[in-house]
Amino acid sequence: MSAYYVTTPIYYANGLPHIGSTYTTTLADFLVRYYSMLGKDTFFLTGTDEHGDKVQQAAEKLGKSPKEFTDEVSSKFESAWKELGLNPSRFIRTTDEDHKENVRNILQKIYDQGDIYFGEYGGHYCTGCERFLTEKELDDGKCPDHQTTPEWVSEKNYFFKMSKYQDQLLDHIKANPDFIRPERYKNEVLGLLREPLEDLCISRPTSRLSWGIPLPFDENYVTYVWFDALVNYLTGIGYPGQDKAKERWENSEHLIGKDIVKPHGVFWPTMLLAAGVPLYKHLTVHGYWNTPSGKMSKSLGNAVDPLEVKKQVGMDVFRYFVMREMTFGLDGNYSGEALETRYNADLANNLGNLVSRTLSMVHKYRDGKIPVPKSLNEESKKLKTNALSCFEEMGQFVESREFHKAAGRIWELVDLVNVYIDRSKPWSLAKNEENADQLDETLYCQLECIRIAAGCLLPFMPDTAPKILSFLGIDSKIEPNFFETFELLKEGSEVEKGEALFPRLEVNKEEKTEKKIAAKPKGGKVTEDKAGLIAFGDFQKIELTVGQIMEAAKIEDADKLLKLKVDIGTEDQRQIVAGIAKHYQAEELVGRKVAVVSNLKPAKLRGELSEGMLLAASDDAGNLELVYPGDLIKVGGKIS
Repeated sequence: MSAYYVTTPIYYANGLPHIGSTYTTTLADFLVRYYSMLGKDTFFLTGTDEHGDKVQQAAEKLGKSPKEFTDEVSSKFESAWKELGLNPSRFIRTTDEDHKENVRNILQKIYDQGDIYFGEYGGHYCTGCERFLTEKELDDGKCPDHQTTPEWVSEKNYFFKMSKYQDQLLDHIKANPDFIRPERYKNEVLGLLREPLEDLCISRPTSRLSWGIPLPFDENYVTYVWFDALVNYLTGIGYPGQDKAKERWENSEHLIGKDIVKPHGVFWPTMLLAAGVPLYKHLTVHGYWNTPSGKMSKSLGNAVDPLEVKKQVGMDVFRYFVMREMTFGLDGNYSGEALETRYNADLANNLGNLVSRTLSMVHKYRDGKIPVPKSLNEESKKLKTNALSCFEEMGQFVESREFHKAAGRIWELVDLVNVYIDRSKPWSLAKNEENADQLDETLYCQLECIRIAAGCLLPFMPDTAPKILSFLGIDSKIEPNFFETFELLKEGSEVEKGEALFPRLEVNKEEKTEKKIAAKPKGGKVTEDKAGLIAFGDFQKIELTVGQIMEAAKIEDADKLLKLKVDIGTEDQRQIVAGIAKHYQAEELVGRKVAVVSNLKPAKLRGELSEGMLLAASDDAGNLELVYPGDLIKVGGKIS
């Protein structure tokens, strides 16, 4: 049985859980459940980071000692994860004695081999990041994440020779292309490594900060919080002495948000190289959750309480929403309206309705007993084949960390079953006894597909999926090689009518305004009448497709043009040149869904090939906004 070890960042003990930290922890919980279904020996680590400036300052404001303060905050994190159904194998605290000992042992080893020295340094120190920022990292003199002006700090400290291990880290990344993923974050780290690394300040004088782990070789200094915190990933599994620790570390994956790529992608691996510890297997990075008021964070005061969300819709709905809504690696948008839309469309109208009407039909037409089909026609066989391939195909998306596509694959099956019901019309078949065999076949296929879909849903929705399976009289306990031992339908046994899984929801109502589409097809002859109207036949020639912008860049010497790579669901991405540079920055477009005129003849603009156009709305004042096709239609969907 192979191992799988997943970690979240340990969260700063200066606030409470929010959607961002809950998202990362939910991903880890999902992966552990998924890999347990494959038979792996799983271990899941999370916890709290309790030393450093931010914690000491937060405690002082409340008139508490740092230990009193961190005991309270850490317990709130731990209880929140339990209440939200998130089950780490260990909840670690950097105030744990085994962790403090481990940090001191690693520091001593690196110091003894000459990789830590005493020196003086001055730099821009951001308390929010708890690190020095370079001039390049500043945005108009401010920290880009916290929008505060860093303090200039100059003092004598101990330094780790991080620069000594730069080339070794660079070679490792090049030799292991999936070491950091998605690729955009690997490229970010490679960009950092193109410039000479500065050595890392790894201490703070006790005259300025007393709340930390004392250096083993100088009690007048405490350990820099990042050097302290990162070591938790080793402490949590008792590396290297505890049973299974080495195998777990060889199969380790760190899940983090994009704001802490540098500490995890540069500081941590160079520390490991210096300590003689093999590098972790994967660093997996996700984007921010944004609200209508911008990036969600505690420091900006717009964080959402996950416990309140659970009270509104339940944890399973939250799990499904965040995993389906965010394209992993890109930023996601969180709002009450988006949650309501996803809930009602996917869960209430689609999955919930499928389960409810199927169980109702089995009770109405077969006295609640699972029918025994004599045979399956071609359409039924095709549907069942699709269902049986669902878990494997879902797993391919999980392996590439495309969680939204993994969830989407299950809903593809749910959609197909609903279409199958509408075509088969069990309510019509039930009117004539001659159709009894066909009715048995149809109801059986519905139930079988629901069984498989619910099995696939177990890591996504660990409360809802067992409930669905219980309606079918099936035990849903996750065991190794789950789908090889997954209980089958008991033909002739009774199914429950079941409660409504997802009553319709109204979380948030906002005014919706209509937008006029201002776009004309180009590249072909259009027939207009005297009033300037396009003939219906000509309009039918236009193909509109839902696309997603994957890359965006400026075109030199072209103020109005941006060059875009757009995924429209075909094998190759389209390159589209769009005159929107005065209205959009290239970086804000990546990940955005757009409406594409997809059947235009390719043309060249400023020497660049353009294979389509984007639809946009505009007004008389010169404002322009790209038309957004919505969240429910997948990339490649047709607009009609």
